[in-house]
Amino acid sequence: MRKKKILLLLIILLAACLRLYRLGSYPALNADEAAIGYNAYSLIETGNDEHGNSWPVHFQSFNDYKPGLYFYLVLPFVKFFGLNEWSVRLPNALLGVATVYLVYLLVKELFDGRFAQMKERIDADGMALIAALMLAISPWHIHFSRGGWEVNTATFFIIWGVYLFIKWIKTASHPELISGSSENISKNGKLKQVQHDKFLFFSFLVFSLSLYTYHAARVVVPLVGFGMAVIYWEGIKNNLKTIFIAGLIGVLLLAPLVKDFTKGEIASRAAGVGLFADTGPIARINEQRGEHADFRGLFPIVMHNKPVNYGLVFIENISKHFHGEFLFLSGDVIERNKVPETGQMYPFDLVLLLIGFTFIVLRWGKSKSDDRSWLVILWWLIVASTAAALTFQSPHALRAQNMVIPLVIISAYGMVNIVLWLHSYRNKKILVPGIFLLGVLVFWSFARYEHMYWTHMAKEYPFSSQYGVKELVDYVSGINEKYEKVVVTTTYDQPYILFLFYLKYPPETFQNNHFLTGQDNYGFSTVGKFDKFVFKQIDWGADKLVYRNSLIVGTDDEIPPEANIIERIYGTNGHMYFEIVAN
Repeated sequence: MRKKKILLLLIILLAACLRLYRLGSYPALNADEAAIGYNAYSLIETGNDEHGNSWPVHFQSFNDYKPGLYFYLVLPFVKFFGLNEWSVRLPNALLGVATVYLVYLLVKELFDGRFAQMKERIDADGMALIAALMLAISPWHIHFSRGGWEVNTATFFIIWGVYLFIKWIKTASHPELISGSSENISKNGKLKQVQHDKFLFFSFLVFSLSLYTYHAARVVVPLVGFGMAVIYWEGIKNNLKTIFIAGLIGVLLLAPLVKDFTKGEIASRAAGVGLFADTGPIARINEQRGEHADFRGLFPIVMHNKPVNYGLVFIENISKHFHGEFLFLSGDVIERNKVPETGQMYPFDLVLLLIGFTFIVLRWGKSKSDDRSWLVILWWLIVASTAAALTFQSPHALRAQNMVIPLVIISAYGMVNIVLWLHSYRNKKILVPGIFLLGVLVFWSFARYEHMYWTHMAKEYPFSSQYGVKELVDYVSGINEKYEKVVVTTTYDQPYILFLFYLKYPPETFQNNHFLTGQDNYGFSTVGKFDKFVFKQIDWGADKLVYRNSLIVGTDDEIPPEANIIERIYGTNGHMYFEIVAN
């Protein structure tokens, strides 16, 4: 037992090192993170967000209306440690480490063998340790733990909610484990039952918190909850009163969220990235109906319509999250969400997953408790990508990040069975080399991922984050008093919020002296100017005439070589991002 505790501690320390090392400097802060930090700073200073909204549930930001819970988690860090990268990222990184521990607890709770015969029992402790280790070194989980990614915090709440529910339902179905009496009629037994019901109430609480944290959780959590209710219906039907009370608490907790959704802006933002924003299926309907002689007839209408075509796209989008290229080779197509030549999981996970799935099938029916536990994991895996599939971008590593939890658990099960197979030979000539080679494969894969992350990611994907902006603000803030205006290119994502962040610009002043532009094709808005700063696409021919006695900051494509370039700004990755002209 002591050895297992030491191993668990070492795994958690490893997870912490991988998520906290150089957290404040790598990768560069992006615009969404800056928005979280500056809005938290604005709340501290004024009680309003950057646009003057008082303590919102959704933050207007770039008119994308971000779910607000992570902003509030960041707020005390900004209060005590100041407005900086660490304050924005540390809460998420710590919850990423906590998720590793929760995976350990969840696997132990699911497969502890209390309700199975000993010969059928899965080695829950060993499997839990392996699952925790695999999540600790998971590319998918590390990537979104190292930044102000709300999705990773939502995943923490989802797995915590699942764990608390499983902890409650297993003993609710077997009350003798609480009271020591199968009848559970003693006063002491009833007291213990009431005390144990707190796990259900806390489960509903943390599930509710996940819905306040990230949009995708609002799809995934109800589906996961529905699946667990069906799987454990036998235990639930005997505790309907408790479920009703917990559900009522959940409804009350979600009332502010539901009220906020009555605002048209938030619903329209969700629709803007939704599946129906893609007009491709409609064009396909018209094309398919046009191929019929009677294109207005009943048969073409029944065969080719929105439910059919969008349904097929939805199914295709889900399937893309199970493609080998996405999972094991190249990962997401969006550079901000990936590491070069790296999938969301390691290539060896493909083998482990196949072995894990094989043994789930082979051992099905030997333990009713384990069967239900695997049903939870498999159902979670199936629905994990539904939120991402409901948008027009698939596969999407960010929106489907919670998928990593069931995957690492199944992968850990595959690892357990390989080790047990090697151990069954009881021959050191096979056992020791086999485990050694397995360890070398895992370590090499992990080491290569770390190398690609730290050495190549920022260089090969120089625009995956806002590299160079901090250096630009530092330079410009030192000389801007000499100039009437500072004109900054908008080639890179939302520069105004990064200027606000790094300048620690007074929120009250900004709230009263700015306006948001209209929404673009993707539903985003921006701020065109504040104070002496102007943010626009650089048109050198016109801007050099309009902005006299000003600094003009553009890319090398926007600034001609003959201009009076006084400085070139490089990011920490060595890439040149900006040329500064004194006009």
